[in-house]
Amino acid sequence: MAVQTLKRIDEFRIEVPDTYVQGMKVPGVIYLDAALGEGLEERAIRQVANVATLPGIIKASLAMPDIHMGYGFAIGGVAAFGQEDGIISPGGVGYDINCGVRLLRSNLRADEVAPRLRELLGVLYEDIPSGVGSKGKLRLEPGELEKVMSLGARWAVSKGMGSAADLERTESGGSMEGADPSQVSVRARERGHSQIGSLGSGNHFLEVQKVDEIYDEQAAGKLGLFRGQVTVMIHTGSRGFGHQVCTDFLEVMERAVRKYGIALPDRELACAPVNSKEARDYLGAMRAAANYAWANRHVIMHWTRDAFMSVMGMGPKDLGMMMVYDVAHNMAKMEEHMVDGKKMMLAVHRKGATRAFPPGHPELPALYRETGQPVLVPGDMGRASFVLLGSQRAMEETWGSTCHGAGRVLSRHEALRRAKGRSIYRELEDRGIIVMSAGKQTLAEEMSEAYKDISSVVEVVHGAGLSAKVARLLPIGVVKG
Repeated sequence: MAVQTLKRIDEFRIEVPDTYVQGMKVPGVIYLDAALGEGLEERAIRQVANVATLPGIIKASLAMPDIHMGYGFAIGGVAAFGQEDGIISPGGVGYDINCGVRLLRSNLRADEVAPRLRELLGVLYEDIPSGVGSKGKLRLEPGELEKVMSLGARWAVSKGMGSAADLERTESGGSMEGADPSQVSVRARERGHSQIGSLGSGNHFLEVQKVDEIYDEQAAGKLGLFRGQVTVMIHTGSRGFGHQVCTDFLEVMERAVRKYGIALPDRELACAPVNSKEARDYLGAMRAAANYAWANRHVIMHWTRDAFMSVMGMGPKDLGMMMVYDVAHNMAKMEEHMVDGKKMMLAVHRKGATRAFPPGHPELPALYRETGQPVLVPGDMGRASFVLLGSQRAMEETWGSTCHGAGRVLSRHEALRRAKGRSIYRELEDRGIIVMSAGKQTLAEEMSEAYKDISSVVEVVHGAGLSAKVARLLPIGVVKG
Protein backbone atom coordinates (compact mmCIF):
# COMPACT_ATOMS: atom_id res chain seq x y z
CA MET A 1 0.00 0.00 0.00
CA ALA A 2 1.36 3.41 -0.94
CA VAL A 3 2.62 5.96 1.57
CA GLN A 4 -0.05 8.32 0.21
CA THR A 5 -2.73 6.28 2.01
CA LEU A 6 -1.44 7.59 5.35
CA LYS A 7 -3.65 10.16 7.04
CA ARG A 8 -2.21 13.31 8.61
CA ILE A 9 -3.92 13.82 11.96
CA ASP A 10 -2.32 17.18 12.72
CA GLU A 11 0.97 19.05 12.30
CA PHE A 12 2.95 16.45 14.25
CA ARG A 13 1.07 13.16 13.80
CA ILE A 14 0.37 10.74 10.95
CA GLU A 15 -2.03 7.81 11.18
CA VAL A 16 -1.31 4.45 9.62
CA PRO A 17 -4.85 3.10 9.04
CA ASP A 18 -5.71 -0.32 10.42
CA THR A 19 -6.14 -1.54 6.84
CA TYR A 20 -2.50 -0.91 5.89
CA VAL A 21 -1.63 -4.59 6.34
CA GLN A 22 -3.95 -7.50 6.88
CA GLY A 23 -4.61 -8.40 10.50
CA MET A 24 -3.97 -5.02 12.15
CA LYS A 25 -5.81 -4.83 15.47
CA VAL A 26 -5.17 -1.12 16.03
CA PRO A 27 -3.96 1.78 13.87
CA GLY A 28 -0.44 3.12 13.83
CA VAL A 29 0.59 6.65 14.82
CA ILE A 30 3.87 8.16 13.66
CA TYR A 31 5.06 11.47 15.11
CA LEU A 32 6.38 13.46 12.14
CA ASP A 33 6.02 16.92 10.71
CA ALA A 34 5.75 17.48 6.95
CA ALA A 35 9.49 17.96 6.40
CA LEU A 36 10.57 14.79 8.24
CA GLY A 37 7.67 12.92 6.66
CA GLU A 38 9.21 13.35 3.21
CA GLY A 39 11.99 10.94 4.16
CA LEU A 40 9.76 8.31 5.76
CA GLU A 41 10.73 4.80 4.61
CA GLU A 42 7.91 2.58 3.37
CA ARG A 43 9.58 -0.39 5.08
CA ALA A 44 9.52 1.46 8.41
CA ILE A 45 5.80 2.24 7.94
CA ARG A 46 5.16 -1.42 7.26
CA GLN A 47 7.01 -2.35 10.46
CA VAL A 48 4.74 0.01 12.42
CA ALA A 49 1.74 -1.66 10.79
CA ASN A 50 3.10 -5.16 11.39
CA VAL A 51 3.47 -4.47 15.12
CA ALA A 52 -0.22 -3.53 15.14
CA THR A 53 -1.07 -7.15 14.28
CA LEU A 54 0.53 -8.58 17.44
CA PRO A 55 -1.69 -10.18 20.10
CA GLY A 56 -2.87 -7.95 22.94
CA ILE A 57 -1.59 -4.66 21.56
CA ILE A 58 -3.27 -1.69 23.25
CA LYS A 59 -4.50 1.50 21.57
CA ALA A 60 -1.95 1.94 18.75
CA SER A 61 1.42 0.99 17.33
CA LEU A 62 3.52 4.10 17.80
CA ALA A 63 6.71 5.53 16.31
CA MET A 64 8.77 8.58 17.21
CA PRO A 65 10.17 11.13 14.69
CA ASP A 66 13.59 9.42 14.65
CA ILE A 67 11.90 6.41 13.03
CA HIS A 68 13.85 4.23 10.61
CA MET A 69 13.81 0.57 9.70
CA GLY A 70 14.99 -1.85 12.36
CA TYR A 71 14.79 -5.55 13.17
CA GLY A 72 11.14 -6.47 13.71
CA PHE A 73 10.03 -3.17 15.20
CA ALA A 74 11.07 0.05 13.51
CA ILE A 75 13.70 1.93 15.48
CA GLY A 76 11.70 4.59 17.26
CA GLY A 77 8.85 2.11 17.80
CA VAL A 78 6.74 2.00 20.97
CA ALA A 79 4.01 -0.52 21.76
CA ALA A 80 2.20 -1.70 24.88
CA PHE A 81 0.66 -5.13 25.35
CA GLY A 82 -1.86 -6.36 27.90
CA GLN A 83 -0.58 -8.62 30.66
CA GLU A 84 -3.27 -11.24 30.08
CA ASP A 85 -3.36 -11.52 26.28
CA GLY A 86 -0.24 -9.66 25.14
CA ILE A 87 3.25 -10.71 24.12
CA ILE A 88 6.93 -10.04 24.72
CA SER A 89 9.10 -9.65 21.61
CA PRO A 90 12.90 -9.30 21.53
CA GLY A 91 12.47 -7.47 18.22
CA GLY A 92 10.63 -4.78 20.19
CA VAL A 93 13.70 -4.28 22.38
CA GLY A 94 16.59 -4.70 19.99
CA TYR A 95 20.07 -6.15 20.06
CA ASP A 96 21.71 -3.41 22.13
CA ILE A 97 19.66 -3.91 25.27
CA ASN A 98 19.58 -0.76 27.42
CA CYS A 99 21.59 1.29 25.02
CA GLY A 100 21.23 4.55 26.91
CA VAL A 101 22.47 8.04 27.60
CA ARG A 102 24.04 9.50 30.73
CA LEU A 103 24.57 13.25 31.19
CA LEU A 104 27.06 14.79 33.61
CA ARG A 105 27.11 18.48 34.50
CA SER A 106 30.14 20.34 35.92
CA ASN A 107 31.16 23.63 37.49
CA LEU A 108 33.46 24.29 34.52
CA ARG A 109 32.90 26.75 31.71
CA ALA A 110 33.85 25.92 28.14
CA ASP A 111 36.48 28.66 27.97
CA GLU A 112 38.24 27.14 31.02
CA VAL A 113 38.47 23.73 29.36
CA ALA A 114 39.35 24.87 25.84
CA PRO A 115 43.14 25.21 26.42
CA ARG A 116 43.33 21.64 27.75
CA LEU A 117 40.62 20.03 25.65
CA ARG A 118 42.92 18.07 23.35
CA GLU A 119 44.89 16.75 26.32
CA LEU A 120 41.63 15.88 28.11
CA LEU A 121 40.30 13.97 25.11
CA GLY A 122 43.59 12.10 24.86
CA VAL A 123 43.26 10.90 28.45
CA LEU A 124 39.60 9.97 27.95
CA TYR A 125 40.44 8.09 24.75
CA GLU A 126 43.25 6.23 26.50
CA ASP A 127 41.27 5.40 29.64
CA ILE A 128 37.95 4.43 28.05
CA PRO A 129 38.37 1.79 25.33
CA SER A 130 36.32 2.25 22.17
CA GLY A 131 35.92 0.59 18.80
CA VAL A 132 34.72 -2.77 17.51
CA GLY A 133 35.43 -5.56 19.99
CA SER A 134 37.01 -3.16 22.47
CA LYS A 135 37.67 -4.47 25.96
CA GLY A 136 37.54 -2.52 29.20
CA LYS A 137 40.39 -2.14 31.67
CA LEU A 138 38.47 -4.17 34.23
CA ARG A 139 38.86 -7.91 34.42
CA LEU A 140 36.02 -9.34 36.44
CA GLU A 141 36.89 -11.90 39.08
CA PRO A 142 35.03 -15.22 39.02
CA GLY A 143 31.50 -14.57 40.25
CA GLU A 144 31.71 -10.80 39.67
CA LEU A 145 29.82 -10.95 36.38
CA GLU A 146 26.96 -12.59 38.29
CA LYS A 147 26.87 -9.55 40.60
CA VAL A 148 26.96 -7.14 37.66
CA MET A 149 23.97 -8.91 36.11
CA SER A 150 22.04 -8.79 39.38
CA LEU A 151 23.04 -5.38 40.76
CA GLY A 152 23.80 -3.19 37.75
CA ALA A 153 25.19 0.23 38.68
CA ARG A 154 24.91 -0.70 42.37
CA TRP A 155 27.75 -3.16 41.75
CA ALA A 156 29.96 -0.33 40.49
CA VAL A 157 29.14 1.80 43.54
CA SER A 158 30.01 -1.14 45.80
CA LYS A 159 33.44 -1.15 44.13
CA GLY A 160 34.02 2.51 44.97
CA MET A 161 32.95 3.94 41.62
CA GLY A 162 30.42 6.72 42.06
CA SER A 163 27.94 7.03 44.90
CA ALA A 164 24.36 6.45 45.97
CA ALA A 165 23.58 9.98 44.74
CA ASP A 166 24.36 8.76 41.21
CA LEU A 167 21.92 5.87 41.56
CA GLU A 168 19.14 8.27 42.51
CA ARG A 169 19.66 10.01 39.17
CA THR A 170 19.51 6.81 37.12
CA GLU A 171 16.38 5.27 35.63
CA SER A 172 15.27 2.35 37.82
CA GLY A 173 18.05 3.26 40.24
CA GLY A 174 20.48 1.67 37.78
CA SER A 175 19.29 -1.83 38.65
CA MET A 176 16.24 -3.72 37.37
CA GLU A 177 14.60 -6.17 39.71
CA GLY A 178 13.87 -9.59 38.30
CA ALA A 179 17.17 -10.11 36.53
CA ASP A 180 17.83 -13.83 36.15
CA PRO A 181 21.50 -14.61 35.39
CA SER A 182 20.64 -18.30 35.04
CA GLN A 183 18.97 -17.46 31.71
CA VAL A 184 22.15 -15.92 30.27
CA SER A 185 24.12 -18.22 27.99
CA VAL A 186 27.76 -19.16 28.32
CA ARG A 187 28.48 -17.35 25.05
CA ALA A 188 26.88 -14.12 26.33
CA ARG A 189 28.94 -14.37 29.51
CA GLU A 190 32.12 -14.87 27.47
CA ARG A 191 31.37 -11.76 25.41
CA GLY A 192 30.51 -9.68 28.47
CA HIS A 193 33.37 -10.74 30.72
CA SER A 194 35.88 -8.21 29.41
CA GLN A 195 33.75 -5.37 28.03
CA ILE A 196 32.70 -3.52 31.20
CA GLY A 197 33.95 0.06 30.98
CA SER A 198 34.10 0.28 27.16
CA LEU A 199 32.17 2.40 24.66
CA GLY A 200 32.10 0.03 21.72
CA SER A 201 31.58 1.20 18.16
CA GLY A 202 28.92 2.59 15.83
CA ASN A 203 26.90 5.50 17.16
CA HIS A 204 28.26 5.14 20.70
CA PHE A 205 30.32 8.01 22.03
CA LEU A 206 31.61 10.07 24.91
CA GLU A 207 31.09 13.75 24.17
CA VAL A 208 32.41 16.84 25.95
CA GLN A 209 29.84 19.57 25.37
CA LYS A 210 28.96 23.13 26.23
CA VAL A 211 25.48 24.34 27.13
CA ASP A 212 24.66 26.59 24.18
CA GLU A 213 21.01 27.50 24.71
CA ILE A 214 18.56 27.49 27.61
CA TYR A 215 14.85 27.31 26.75
CA ASP A 216 13.48 27.07 30.30
CA GLU A 217 15.62 28.90 32.86
CA GLN A 218 13.75 27.58 35.89
CA ALA A 219 13.89 23.94 34.76
CA ALA A 220 17.54 24.27 33.75
CA GLY A 221 18.37 25.63 37.18
CA LYS A 222 16.78 22.62 38.83
CA LEU A 223 18.85 20.33 36.60
CA GLY A 224 22.01 22.28 37.43
CA LEU A 225 22.53 23.61 33.89
CA PHE A 226 23.69 27.08 32.81
CA ARG A 227 24.90 28.71 29.57
CA GLY A 228 28.54 28.13 28.69
CA GLN A 229 28.78 25.18 31.08
CA VAL A 230 30.76 22.04 30.28
CA THR A 231 28.73 18.83 30.27
CA VAL A 232 29.63 15.26 29.33
CA MET A 233 27.30 12.86 27.55
CA ILE A 234 27.96 9.10 27.54
CA HIS A 235 26.07 6.98 25.00
CA THR A 236 26.57 3.21 25.09
CA GLY A 237 24.83 0.04 26.18
CA SER A 238 25.29 -3.64 26.96
CA ARG A 239 27.83 -4.29 24.19
CA GLY A 240 28.28 -7.87 22.95
CA PHE A 241 26.65 -9.19 26.11
CA GLY A 242 23.23 -7.75 25.25
CA HIS A 243 23.62 -8.59 21.57
CA GLN A 244 24.15 -12.24 22.43
CA VAL A 245 21.16 -12.30 24.80
CA CYS A 246 18.97 -11.03 21.98
CA THR A 247 20.44 -13.52 19.50
CA ASP A 248 19.90 -16.43 21.87
CA PHE A 249 16.27 -15.59 22.60
CA LEU A 250 15.24 -14.91 19.02
CA GLU A 251 15.72 -18.64 18.49
CA VAL A 252 13.66 -19.38 21.61
CA MET A 253 10.89 -17.05 20.46
CA GLU A 254 10.78 -18.53 16.96
CA ARG A 255 9.99 -21.90 18.53
CA ALA A 256 7.45 -20.23 20.85
CA VAL A 257 5.57 -18.76 17.87
CA ARG A 258 4.95 -22.28 16.58
CA LYS A 259 4.20 -23.65 20.04
CA TYR A 260 1.52 -21.04 20.80
CA GLY A 261 0.16 -20.76 17.26
CA ILE A 262 0.90 -17.03 16.87
CA ALA A 263 0.39 -15.71 13.34
CA LEU A 264 3.04 -13.16 12.33
CA PRO A 265 3.41 -10.98 9.23
CA ASP A 266 7.19 -10.93 9.78
CA ARG A 267 9.29 -13.64 11.44
CA GLU A 268 11.47 -10.89 12.97
CA LEU A 269 8.54 -10.20 15.34
CA ALA A 270 8.99 -13.61 17.00
CA CYS A 271 7.39 -13.43 20.43
CA ALA A 272 5.72 -15.34 23.26
CA PRO A 273 2.75 -14.63 25.54
CA VAL A 274 3.62 -12.31 28.44
CA ASN A 275 2.91 -14.98 31.05
CA SER A 276 4.71 -17.81 29.25
CA LYS A 277 7.95 -19.40 30.43
CA GLU A 278 9.69 -18.19 27.28
CA ALA A 279 8.73 -14.57 27.96
CA ARG A 280 9.69 -14.81 31.64
CA ASP A 281 13.05 -16.32 30.75
CA TYR A 282 13.73 -13.62 28.16
CA LEU A 283 12.78 -10.82 30.55
CA GLY A 284 15.09 -12.30 33.18
CA ALA A 285 18.00 -12.32 30.73
CA MET A 286 17.07 -8.91 29.27
CA ARG A 287 17.07 -7.38 32.76
CA ALA A 288 20.49 -8.91 33.41
CA ALA A 289 21.74 -7.26 30.20
CA ALA A 290 20.11 -3.97 31.22
CA ASN A 291 21.96 -4.12 34.53
CA TYR A 292 25.20 -4.84 32.67
CA ALA A 293 24.64 -1.70 30.57
CA TRP A 294 24.04 0.49 33.64
CA ALA A 295 27.19 -0.87 35.24
CA ASN A 296 29.08 -0.19 32.01
CA ARG A 297 27.98 3.47 31.86
CA HIS A 298 28.70 3.88 35.56
CA VAL A 299 32.29 2.67 35.21
CA ILE A 300 32.82 4.95 32.20
CA MET A 301 31.44 7.87 34.20
CA HIS A 302 33.84 7.12 37.07
CA TRP A 303 36.85 7.15 34.74
CA THR A 304 35.55 10.32 33.09
CA ARG A 305 35.51 12.11 36.42
CA ASP A 306 39.04 10.89 37.14
CA ALA A 307 40.24 12.17 33.76
CA PHE A 308 38.77 15.63 34.34
CA MET A 309 40.23 15.88 37.82
CA SER A 310 43.67 14.80 36.57
CA VAL A 311 43.84 17.11 33.55
CA MET A 312 42.17 20.11 35.17
CA GLY A 313 43.99 19.67 38.48
CA MET A 314 40.76 19.86 40.47
CA GLY A 315 39.19 17.93 43.31
CA PRO A 316 35.68 16.49 43.09
CA LYS A 317 34.08 19.38 44.97
CA ASP A 318 35.52 22.09 42.72
CA LEU A 319 34.86 20.06 39.59
CA GLY A 320 31.23 19.47 40.60
CA MET A 321 30.77 16.72 38.03
CA MET A 322 27.36 15.40 39.03
CA MET A 323 24.97 13.25 37.09
CA VAL A 324 21.92 14.96 35.67
CA TYR A 325 20.25 11.68 34.69
CA ASP A 326 20.66 8.35 32.89
CA VAL A 327 17.93 7.19 30.51
CA ALA A 328 17.51 3.80 28.86
CA HIS A 329 16.50 2.89 25.32
CA ASN A 330 15.77 -0.59 23.99
CA MET A 331 13.82 -2.06 26.88
CA ALA A 332 10.61 -3.91 27.65
CA LYS A 333 9.19 -2.95 31.04
CA MET A 334 6.13 -3.95 33.01
CA GLU A 335 4.46 -0.63 33.85
CA GLU A 336 1.13 0.57 35.20
CA HIS A 337 -0.80 2.84 32.83
CA MET A 338 -4.33 4.17 32.49
CA VAL A 339 -6.37 2.47 29.77
CA ASP A 340 -9.95 3.70 29.25
CA GLY A 341 -9.99 5.13 32.76
CA LYS A 342 -8.66 1.97 34.43
CA LYS A 343 -5.18 1.15 35.71
CA MET A 344 -3.61 -1.73 33.83
CA MET A 345 -0.24 -3.46 33.98
CA LEU A 346 1.25 -3.39 30.50
CA ALA A 347 4.37 -4.73 28.80
CA VAL A 348 5.74 -1.54 27.23
CA HIS A 349 8.33 -2.04 24.49
CA ARG A 350 10.53 0.94 23.60
CA LYS A 351 12.80 0.22 20.62
CA GLY A 352 14.95 3.29 20.09
CA ALA A 353 12.68 5.35 22.31
CA THR A 354 13.00 6.65 25.85
CA ARG A 355 10.76 7.21 28.83
CA ALA A 356 9.34 10.71 29.31
CA PHE A 357 7.49 10.43 32.62
CA PRO A 358 5.62 13.51 33.88
CA PRO A 359 5.86 15.51 37.11
CA GLY A 360 4.54 13.58 40.07
CA HIS A 361 5.14 10.11 38.65
CA PRO A 362 5.91 7.71 41.52
CA GLU A 363 8.89 6.13 39.72
CA LEU A 364 10.76 9.43 39.55
CA PRO A 365 13.32 10.26 42.24
CA ALA A 366 12.29 12.92 44.73
CA LEU A 367 14.59 15.55 43.21
CA TYR A 368 12.74 15.33 39.87
CA ARG A 369 9.23 14.65 41.15
CA GLU A 370 8.30 18.32 40.62
CA THR A 371 9.99 18.89 37.24
CA GLY A 372 9.26 15.61 35.53
CA GLN A 373 11.81 13.16 34.18
CA PRO A 374 14.89 14.54 32.42
CA VAL A 375 14.94 13.32 28.81
CA LEU A 376 18.33 13.13 27.07
CA VAL A 377 18.35 13.16 23.28
CA PRO A 378 21.79 12.86 21.65
CA GLY A 379 22.47 14.11 18.15
CA ASP A 380 25.29 13.17 15.80
CA MET A 381 28.87 14.13 16.60
CA GLY A 382 28.68 17.33 14.55
CA ARG A 383 25.38 18.75 15.78
CA ALA A 384 23.53 19.44 18.99
CA SER A 385 22.08 17.24 21.72
CA PHE A 386 19.09 18.22 23.82
CA VAL A 387 17.78 18.01 27.37
CA LEU A 388 14.00 17.92 27.73
CA LEU A 389 11.46 17.06 30.43
CA GLY A 390 8.73 14.43 30.36
CA SER A 391 5.06 15.37 30.18
CA GLN A 392 1.58 14.26 31.10
CA ARG A 393 0.65 14.22 27.44
CA ALA A 394 3.29 11.59 26.81
CA MET A 395 1.70 9.44 29.51
CA GLU A 396 -1.70 9.82 27.85
CA GLU A 397 -0.57 9.30 24.24
CA THR A 398 2.65 7.28 24.11
CA TRP A 399 2.88 5.34 27.39
CA GLY A 400 5.24 8.02 28.70
CA SER A 401 7.63 7.80 25.75
CA THR A 402 9.50 10.15 23.43
CA CYS A 403 12.31 10.07 20.86
CA HIS A 404 15.80 8.78 21.66
CA GLY A 405 18.04 10.43 19.06
CA ALA A 406 18.32 11.74 15.52
CA GLY A 407 17.65 8.57 13.52
CA ARG A 408 19.69 7.41 10.54
CA VAL A 409 18.83 8.44 7.00
CA LEU A 410 21.83 6.81 5.28
CA SER A 411 23.01 3.23 5.55
CA ARG A 412 26.56 2.80 6.76
CA HIS A 413 27.55 1.67 3.26
CA GLU A 414 26.03 4.78 1.68
CA ALA A 415 27.66 7.04 4.26
CA LEU A 416 31.04 5.50 3.44
CA ARG A 417 30.43 6.06 -0.26
CA ARG A 418 29.55 9.73 0.24
CA ALA A 419 32.51 10.31 2.55
CA LYS A 420 35.03 8.94 0.04
CA GLY A 421 37.82 11.44 -0.53
CA ARG A 422 36.78 13.59 2.43
CA SER A 423 38.39 14.05 5.83
CA ILE A 424 35.50 14.01 8.30
CA TYR A 425 38.00 14.54 11.11
CA ARG A 426 39.28 17.74 9.49
CA GLU A 427 35.76 18.95 8.66
CA LEU A 428 34.80 18.64 12.32
CA GLU A 429 37.99 20.34 13.52
CA ASP A 430 37.26 23.26 11.18
CA ARG A 431 33.96 23.63 13.04
CA GLY A 432 35.72 23.63 16.42
CA ILE A 433 35.01 20.00 17.32
CA ILE A 434 37.99 17.80 18.24
CA VAL A 435 37.37 14.09 17.58
CA MET A 436 39.35 11.02 18.58
CA SER A 437 38.29 7.73 17.04
CA ALA A 438 39.48 4.15 16.69
CA GLY A 439 39.28 4.49 12.91
CA LYS A 440 38.40 6.71 9.96
CA GLN A 441 35.64 4.35 8.84
CA THR A 442 33.57 5.00 11.97
CA LEU A 443 33.83 8.75 11.44
CA ALA A 444 32.58 8.34 7.88
CA GLU A 445 29.74 6.03 8.88
CA GLU A 446 28.70 8.42 11.64
CA MET A 447 29.04 11.75 9.83
CA SER A 448 26.24 14.26 10.31
CA GLU A 449 24.71 13.67 6.87
CA ALA A 450 23.98 10.07 7.88
CA TYR A 451 21.39 11.31 10.38
CA LYS A 452 18.26 13.40 10.49
CA ASP A 453 18.69 16.90 11.86
CA ILE A 454 18.27 16.39 15.60
CA SER A 455 16.78 19.88 15.99
CA SER A 456 13.92 18.92 13.65
CA VAL A 457 13.29 15.68 15.53
CA VAL A 458 13.19 17.48 18.88
CA GLU A 459 10.86 20.16 17.54
CA VAL A 460 8.33 17.43 16.72
CA VAL A 461 8.25 15.90 20.21
CA HIS A 462 8.25 19.38 21.76
CA GLY A 463 5.46 20.57 19.48
CA ALA A 464 3.45 17.40 20.00
CA GLY A 465 3.74 17.85 23.77
CA LEU A 466 5.60 14.60 24.42
CA SER A 467 8.50 16.38 26.10
CA ALA A 468 9.51 20.00 26.66
CA LYS A 469 12.83 21.55 25.63
CA VAL A 470 15.10 22.70 28.45
CA ALA A 471 18.59 23.09 26.96
CA ARG A 472 20.70 22.58 23.85
CA LEU A 473 24.22 21.17 24.14
CA LEU A 474 26.89 21.54 21.45
CA PRO A 475 29.85 19.13 21.04
CA ILE A 476 33.37 20.50 21.54
CA GLY A 477 35.19 17.18 21.88
CA VAL A 478 34.15 13.64 20.94
CA VAL A 479 35.54 10.16 21.62
CA LYS A 480 34.13 7.67 19.09
CA GLY A 481 34.48 3.95 18.61
